[in-house]
Amino acid sequence: MTSVSITGVGLTKIGQHWDRSLRSLAVEAASRAMEDSGIEGVDAIFVGNMMSGLLNGQENLGSLLADYLGLAGIPSVKVEAACASGGAAAVQGFMAVKSGLFRRVLVVGVEKMTDMTDSEDVSAALATAADAEYEVFYGATFVSLNALIMRLYARRYGLSEEDFGYLPILMHSNASDTPHAQLRFKIDMERYLGSPMISDPLRLMDAAPVGDGAAAVVLEGSDSGVEVAGVGMATDQIALHSRGDLLRLPAVELAARRAMEMAGITQKEVDVFQIHDAFSVMGYLNMESIGLAEPGRAYILAESGEIARDGPVPVNPEGGLKARGHPVGATGIYQLAELYNQIVGRAGPSQVEGAKLGFAINVGGTGSNVAAVVLRGR
Repeated sequence: MTSVSITGVGLTKIGQHWDRSLRSLAVEAASRAMEDSGIEGVDAIFVGNMMSGLLNGQENLGSLLADYLGLAGIPSVKVEAACASGGAAAVQGFMAVKSGLFRRVLVVGVEKMTDMTDSEDVSAALATAADAEYEVFYGATFVSLNALIMRLYARRYGLSEEDFGYLPILMHSNASDTPHAQLRFKIDMERYLGSPMISDPLRLMDAAPVGDGAAAVVLEGSDSGVEVAGVGMATDQIALHSRGDLLRLPAVELAARRAMEMAGITQKEVDVFQIHDAFSVMGYLNMESIGLAEPGRAYILAESGEIARDGPVPVNPEGGLKARGHPVGATGIYQLAELYNQIVGRAGPSQVEGAKLGFAINVGGTGSNVAAVVLRGR
């Protein structure tokens, strides 16, 4: 079957781009990816996005992007899977090329979150990733649902407040010299513990920031470039009350296993990981679900430096969602673009020495929709 490769990537700096539109961010990232790949056109476009209708008053992103890239006429659609929209779009693009239907596709992830000046509007939009009838109707927000998980995690495994701070501290350190990161400053434990409590026990410094950004990758049926060696997707019950154990992420386990089995690898062979740390506790659960740590022990990896750039298991060397930023529908594509740059040796200060095998996990909702991708250097 056709071998699928990433042959070019493009991304924008993440931030509060009050002077930019969703359209301009997406076109910039897409144009950079095609320039990086040395091409002028593609056979199809897949756009990962979650909230453009709610926050920007704009749907039909496939047509919008094809039009403003000068590619009107080709198939182009939006893919939505909550916070995993970018990863899901990448998997759709992979399948389209792998099947032989298209030779070359463009996958773009974009989210413009700061157009809404009222934070309640953004919170309401993010809450659409939860169960509207059985969670949101009763006042649950995305933050409060993750706070419930965090409270149970701390109680079951006996974690202190400080134990949740090790991951944000490391992520801010990684982002401090990453050019496209949103929060380019370091924090210490005092600053972490002094940050406002936004949903007990979840603090401001436990959460990824609101930001705008776009990233893009070109996928080709080719033996050059960086191979997309495996993909996997999975779902779980959408509402927390439906699950047997809130501290397991079965969809992460399934998606990761499917991607690694397709690639013929185990997690022990991976050189660099991109995990979905929208909240500190979710970062820990991600690492435990893919086998990097035993349940309740992921914080030790962050505290000890094992997951630092120069550690044996590098995780999120660009700062992850927590500090690189989390423009929701674009996050999964940022992860792939960052892994690509790691593998081809152009990650700059974030570079993990000798990185040739990368793994990304992109999580939608509170673990209800997940996409995983394995990239391998040639």
